[in-house]
Amino acid sequence: MTYPLYREPCGWQALLIQRCPEPALTEEMDYDVAVVGAGYTGLAAARAWAEARPDDRVAVLDASIVGEGSPGRNSGFLLEIALADDADPAAVERLGRCNALIRETMDGLRALVAEHGIRCQLEPTGTYRGAATERGRRYLERYRDFLEAAGLDYESLDRATLAQRLGTDYYGFGLYSPDCSLVQPAALIRGLADCLPLSVRLYEETPALSMHWEENGWRIECPRGSVKAPVVLLANNAFARELAGTRSGLRSRLSVMYTYAGLTEPLNPAALSGLGSESAWGLLPAHRLGTTLRRTWDGRLMVRSYYGYEREEPSAAVAHRLQDCLQRRYPHIELDAHRPFAHVWGGATGFTYNGAPVWGEVAPGIWVSAGCNGGGVVKGTLFGTLLARKALGQRVPDVGALFGAASWMPPEPLRQLGFAVVSSLERRGAGLET
Repeated sequence: MTYPLYREPCGWQALLIQRCPEPALTEEMDYDVAVVGAGYTGLAAARAWAEARPDDRVAVLDASIVGEGSPGRNSGFLLEIALADDADPAAVERLGRCNALIRETMDGLRALVAEHGIRCQLEPTGTYRGAATERGRRYLERYRDFLEAAGLDYESLDRATLAQRLGTDYYGFGLYSPDCSLVQPAALIRGLADCLPLSVRLYEETPALSMHWEENGWRIECPRGSVKAPVVLLANNAFARELAGTRSGLRSRLSVMYTYAGLTEPLNPAALSGLGSESAWGLLPAHRLGTTLRRTWDGRLMVRSYYGYEREEPSAAVAHRLQDCLQRRYPHIELDAHRPFAHVWGGATGFTYNGAPVWGEVAPGIWVSAGCNGGGVVKGTLFGTLLARKALGQRVPDVGALFGAASWMPPEPLRQLGFAVVSSLERRGAGLET
């Protein structure tokens, strides 16, 4: 497949008023550059290209309606510093340069939100990280060492303080970092799509099915039309591997991972009174297979956990698992046994073995940014901007040196077997962090 097919609608999108999508592509068109994927990476790439060459014609193709696809399905954390998985106390100088780029990108996102009046609940709340096990505590202590070495602000929190702020005594140790904002992700991506430069044409509900070279350009075939362009920027994450073809080598470096989220109805006043002193917050887990939590401004709880390889799990089983995650942390909150969540959905992300991105030109005229590994909003925006500039021949920071390069993965069925074994061991090691 070249795009995901989701079982359930996006919960964040369901909270918004209906938006009139841009028309689908229905004819054969020529453009100067084609961007596949209207997510944070794709829209940033299209904007950067249009700003550098305002007379060029830019096409953006998206398989879904903006807000309903993967970019609207994330947890809405806009991290302004390196992810905990990336943090290395011994690599402070390199990560400091990464953080500077990420902060600059975040400033740009804030400016767009302010300039165009995008109503997406963007708030600089900071973020919590919580550990429920000794292994999780050691992980957070390593992250704390990185924050100290980098001179970044943070606060260490014990069980009582976490319970007072977040309303749960599930976590024995935590960190709070101010370097994060929370957002309604579907509202943000919709707003960014609606304020694209005039030279950019967005086609929604237009999946890119295949791609081949013709004289003077790449022909991208879609269900009811096609686009031809000499330069193609693939920003559809791991699904880029099918479009780019075997010569690109993407199939040996990218896999698709699905993760799942549940969003409750607004909680009643009695339940909210037991949720701590913070009215809106986000908590990231101490283990990469752990559980993410959010309390929203309208009094809902969001829980995100569990991972699937290359395919989405049935919704009923997912809802049951997510309910268990939430009730272990908030046993005093009564959820409807038959319908614990207002919305349950899955989301696809690109996964690489070593956590580094696939980024750059993979074949003549084909440029790819993929493998966000769950850190997609700000980092994806940065990588999309740099990809367009690099394709235009501009000088840009060395993404490979700063953020790494995706390593090789074995072919199927060895890859699937390896994922099953490793994820089983990781889940067992994560224990109560899930």
